[in-house]
Amino acid sequence: METDYLFGALLTIFISCIGLFGLSVLSAEKRTKEIGIRKVLGASVQNIVTTLSTDFVKLVVFALVIASPIAYLAANKWLQNFPYRITINSWMFIGSALLVVFVALFTVSFQAIKAAIANPVNSLRSE
Repeated sequence: METDYLFGALLTIFISCIGLFGLSVLSAEKRTKEIGIRKVLGASVQNIVTTLSTDFVKLVVFALVIASPIAYLAANKWLQNFPYRITINSWMFIGSALLVVFVALFTVSFQAIKAAIANPVNSLRSE
């Protein structure tokens, strides 16, 4: 029974990572010329990866700010129905938030690094 929940959780995380990866591919494709111009003007790979990843980190943090209070209230109300009560600690939310940001950065970094090391001539030639 617990393996079903674990499998469902892992499948959900995998599907969300695929969606996040698709969004990063779309973002990198839309900003190909910008990345090429930045590279021609001397931007480093780290600078370009930071620029592309910052947009996604902002969205993830915004989602966490909205979801954390709702999750706290829902979990607190749900736990009140059990005879043995526990308190929800803040470290649980902080740990999950750090894990979510890490997974998002890990997912987006593949496409960001690929876009950052691409030859800028190829992206600017079509103009």
